[in-house]
Amino acid sequence: MQGKVEICGVNTAQLPVLKSAETRALLERARAGDKAAREKLISGNLRLVLSVVQRFAGRGESMDDLFQVGCIGLIKAIDAFDLSQNVQFSTYGVPMIAGELRRFLRDHSALRVSRSMRDTAYKVLQVREKLTAETGREPDVETVAAALQIPRQEVVFALEAICDPVSLYEPVYSDLGESATVMDQIGDKRNTDEHWLEQIALADAVKRLSPREKRILALRFYDGRTQMEVARAVGISQAQVSRLEKTAIQQIKKNITAS
Repeated sequence: MQGKVEICGVNTAQLPVLKSAETRALLERARAGDKAAREKLISGNLRLVLSVVQRFAGRGESMDDLFQVGCIGLIKAIDAFDLSQNVQFSTYGVPMIAGELRRFLRDHSALRVSRSMRDTAYKVLQVREKLTAETGREPDVETVAAALQIPRQEVVFALEAICDPVSLYEPVYSDLGESATVMDQIGDKRNTDEHWLEQIALADAVKRLSPREKRILALRFYDGRTQMEVARAVGISQAQVSRLEKTAIQQIKKNITAS
């Protein structure tokens, strides 16, 4: 069948679509305890769930799992919908379904984020969605922070905390079969291969020194002591410290050059 999509064993091409009047009538019957009406409401709004779920595709989660979570959001919306309000069920249901999906993705993130940070992020997303619906455009960080009465930094940190991690080998550009990855865009002038090799060679050269030479170099270059202070600490003359220090440095240079 054209357009057939199987999710959780459900053929989405055959899902029923309820009209607004039918939805309200079923909501009234379901509120009165009619279980059959409630079941019909759920099946009649599965397309609504599917439309929301598709917004969250590509997050590393199974579409079947997301669809089931979306159905939980739909059921919560059916049970909590206020019939006295003059709004369509879909207007209320979409944010409820989306919120349930966000909570699921947030709680199953590859990176563990504190509960307080996740709660702040959830509030930020709610306010941003509300302001977007009211103004027709997405609000900036300052507007969201003012609405929640929290510092701007908290909004930024909360949103960054729930972002999906990106692989360093994720392609960001491709041309004629050659791809540039995130790793290619990151520069670290300090932790280069040459730097690590130098550190390894230096550590190996220091290991070959005598215990006294190691102690003298540690006192001089790690603790920053003068030769006279080192002499008092080691129990030898300043001239001996000077000679041993010079000999140790020469030996390190020789070992590094040889390696």
